[in-house]
Amino acid sequence: MPLAVELVSPERTLFSGDATMVRARTVGGGDIAFLSGHAPFVGALDNWVVEITLAEGGREVAAVHGGFVEVSDDHVKILSDLAELSSQIDVERARRARERAEAAVQRGDDDHATADLARATARLVAVEQFH
Repeated sequence: MPLAVELVSPERTLFSGDATMVRARTVGGGDIAFLSGHAPFVGALDNWVVEITLAEGGREVAAVHGGFVEVSDDHVKILSDLAELSSQIDVERARRARERAEAAVQRGDDDHATADLARATARLVAVEQFH
């Protein structure tokens, strides 16, 4: 039996469909994969990649930046503060953002630089390592 998956951000639903597996990274918990029959679960999402293995083959990949994942009765709901499908990520913009964030982290002059770096890295991983 497939998983019914929804990936939602405040702006819109990015993905809704059937999958055989969903993999995400939780805050403090590391990567976790959900298959049909998974026990109920709620977790906070880290800035990283969500990989959805589609029931009809292929996969959908998104960079997520915070939020929650809830699993119950073969339904996986991913509610993200900000999420981007890998097919919609501007790679050059993400590379420039990573460079700016790395420089800010090295200078130690930006309280948000670490979070900015995590978001840029998640975007690039979603595009470069999954395609």
